[in-house]
Order: sequence, then C-alpha cells, then structure tokens
Amino acid sequence: MHPSRFAWIAIGTNQGNALRLYRQAVQRLTCHPMGIRLVAQSSLYRTEPVGGVRQPWFINGVVVVATPWGPKTLLKILHKIEAGFGRNRSREKRWGPRRLDLDLLFHGSRILSRQSLKIPHPSLHLRRFVLTPLAEVSPGLIHPVCGKTVDILLRDVDDTARVEPLLL
Repeated sequence: MHPSRFAWIAIGTNQGNALRLYRQAVQRLTCHPMGIRLVAQSSLYRTEPVGGVRQPWFINGVVVVATPWGPKTLLKILHKIEAGFGRNRSREKRWGPRRLDLDLLFHGSRILSRQSLKIPHPSLHLRRFVLTPLAEVSPGLIHPVCGKTVDILLRDVDDTARVEPLLL
C-alpha cells in the first residue's frame, strides 16, 4: 500500500431523502475498509441544477480525504459506492437527476488525461456548485492546469446558477 495522498471529492444528490443520502455517502466513503480517511468536509449547499433538465435542486458539498490509492483505483471505489446507492451510469440522462454523484476533483497535484479519467476534473473550474464548497475547504489550492487558486476560480467563474448554504 502506498502512503496517503490527498484527494478532493465532490458529492451531490437530488433524489429521495437527499440529506440522508449525502450523509450516508460520506460515511460509506470515509469508513471504507480500504483505508480512506476524512481530512476536511465543507458545509452543505442547496444548488440549482445546471444543464436545462427540470429536476429538484441538489445538495452538494466537498470532502478532502487521505487515501493510499492512486486516482484510477480511487475512481473505481467511488463508482462502486455510487452503484451501492442505486446509481446506474449507463441508464441515466445527461445532466439529469442523481441519487448519488461522486466526482474526483483533484488527486494531489496530479494531471491525468485519459478517456476514462481526467484529473483535475475537466469542468470543475466552470461550476459554482463545485467551487463554492471547494473554496470553503481549500481556498488556496492551486489548480495545476489553470494555475489559479480555487478562491480565484470561484471569484471569476461565469456560472450564475444559485448556490445557497443549506441551513440545518
């Protein structure tokens, strides 16, 4: 097993009891028997859907984890957790509702561009619903492709979709 690396994961859900699903997903991820440990967790946000499909608003947030796994293995773990919550990627509508969405945003400062895996996540710098919770937990994190910090990316993002703190 490799020494721990940090990874940033966006979590989103807008189906069923979204708040409960979100919390269960964090627990499943960070209590994973393969040694993934929670380092930081953003607040939760109620976010307006993007992409033009009419659907309920999402609950979104970001976690930072320490993991011994490389990006490819970590992505497989994330997809397995999603499937455990009923997600079937081959049957869902693009930009449609999600029972659970786990997106690998960063894996350390790695840059990876394969058809099945791109790190950093190729559209994170365009999405207010990702940048807002990401800036909360890691404002000074430098996007290794853009060369800008997360807080600067958030300040400059053109996305106008609403992102509201979820008041619990």
